[in-house]
Order: sequence, then structure tokens, then C-alpha cells
Amino acid sequence: MGDLIFDDQDVVSRLTSDAPPTHYTVKIQLFSLLTANNIERYDSGDFEAGGYKWKLAICPNGNKSKNIKDHLSVYLVMSEANLLKPGWEVHAVFRLFLLDQNKDNYLILQDTSGKRNRFHGMKMECGFDQFIPLKTFTNIGNGYLVNDTCIFGAEVFISKEGTTGKGESLSMVKDAITYKQQCKIENFSKLNVECYDSKEFNAGDHKWKIQVYPKGKGSGAGTHISLYLALADTSTLPPNSKIYVELKLRIVDQINAKDYSGKATYWFSASRKECGGSRFTTLTHFNQPGMGLLVKDTCLVEAELTIHGVASPV
Repeated sequence: MGDLIFDDQDVVSRLTSDAPPTHYTVKIQLFSLLTANNIERYDSGDFEAGGYKWKLAICPNGNKSKNIKDHLSVYLVMSEANLLKPGWEVHAVFRLFLLDQNKDNYLILQDTSGKRNRFHGMKMECGFDQFIPLKTFTNIGNGYLVNDTCIFGAEVFISKEGTTGKGESLSMVKDAITYKQQCKIENFSKLNVECYDSKEFNAGDHKWKIQVYPKGKGSGAGTHISLYLALADTSTLPPNSKIYVELKLRIVDQINAKDYSGKATYWFSASRKECGGSRFTTLTHFNQPGMGLLVKDTCLVEAELTIHGVASPV
């Protein structure tokens, strides 16, 4: 048998055992075709252990994202980690297996430092970047790859679970899309509501609406038109999540093509679900003939929004 050469002998236990893995095995036939078909990573199906779902991930030529070369990389992955409650983490004692088909026993790798046993929303997989050198693995005399076939396995035991405190993850949006919505309000002078809500519209996986206060709101009550963009359904937002939006609100000038507008950036959330102006324009200015904001008792209001980021609890 060839020598096993590893870089982290002090934190990884490597031993052999005749006992097969308790929870899951993955048999790969024609292993060389993974590389031939440019498959850089193979994820197994899910298996259950300790009340959670897991899977094995195998990188046949090393984990390219970590610049690992000349080694197999093998990981234990927590499936459905997004279902964990915010701040929840699982400590798992796990062992990863590779069958020596010549001797009918298993090479077993296990972390002894505790650094590889914590799973949570921002760390869904743990394992070994340098599971075994490719030269050692492919040497038929070592028994790990025989007739282009190999067998991996896993055992997972939960040692601890609980909350770690609160945290969040901010995802910024590359090439953000601008959404535009127009609302036509007829018989404006006859509106008998404190707030007029537009039809709901979708933007960035959320529902929104334009809100118009015909007689004003807050500091603009009785003297101004108040105009807002609002989240239409905050119940779909996870607690403590927020959405960073660049927005522009306008009342369309239907005569002079000189829109009356205002813009802002704002973090929308369940507790801060609207942004706009309580004193958007005076009622006198709005109602003045020839200004174009109210024509034949009809006004047009518009909202433009661009979602630049979403922060969610983890």
C-alpha cells in the first residue's frame, strides 16, 4: 500500500475499520467519467440521521472553489438548512468513509479539533478539502478505485443543537431591475377615503402598492396630497428581514409633461412598510387649473422602484 500524505495530521484522525458506515453509502461506477464529463462535484441523495437530512458531496479532482488540486475533496452537507430557525445551529460528530476493496475494510476520516462539526444557516457543509491524494486513490494496489468503481460512506451523530444568537445575511442584487407602475384615479374629488390604495403589483418577489392620501397625512393633513410606496403584504417577510429600495414617486403632469416627483432610498421591513411624502404637493397646487396634475377630475400617479439588496436573518 502507498504512503498516505496529508497536511493536517494534527486535527484529522485517520483510521481503518471493518465495520461499514452506519447511515449511508455512495457507490460510483466508472468514476473516471465524472472528470471526462466535466462534473466537478457530485451531490448524493438525501439521507436522515439524528433527525436531520444530509447528503455527501464529492469533488473528484478537488474543490476548485478552494483551489484544491491533486486530492479528492469530500464533504457532509446539511440538506434543507434553510428550514432551521434563525440563530439555530447543529453540532454533529461525523465520520466519512472510503472502502478499501482489496482488504474489505474502510479508511475513515474524522475531525478531532471540533472545527468541522458546526452546521448553521451560513455553513451548510463541513468535511475534508484534502480527503485523499489522487495518486493514492487511483493506485489500484490501494484498493480504493477498482475497476473504476469506488464506495464512500458517512456516519452522523448529533452532539448538540441550539441557538447561537441572532445574525443576518445581506444579499446585494447585481444588475438590479427597475419596476414601474402607474395608477389612474378617476373622480378624485369624490373620493371618500382617508387613503386610496392602488392595485397590488409584483416587484422582486414581493407585492407593493401606491398609496394616495387625498386630504393629506401627518404633517400634510388638510393642506397637502400625501403619496407613498408601501409593501402590500408584510406577512410574507421573515421576521427582522428588510429590503433596500431606490424609489421614485410622481404625479404625472397630463398637460405640460413636467411631472411632479420625489425620490428616496429606503429599507422596507414589516415595521417600516411605507416610504413617501406626507407633504408631497399642496392641495392648492394640485387643484390649480392648467397645472396638469388633476385633469377632468383624474390624476395619474406612478412609482418606480429598484431593489438593490435583501437582508435576512440567519
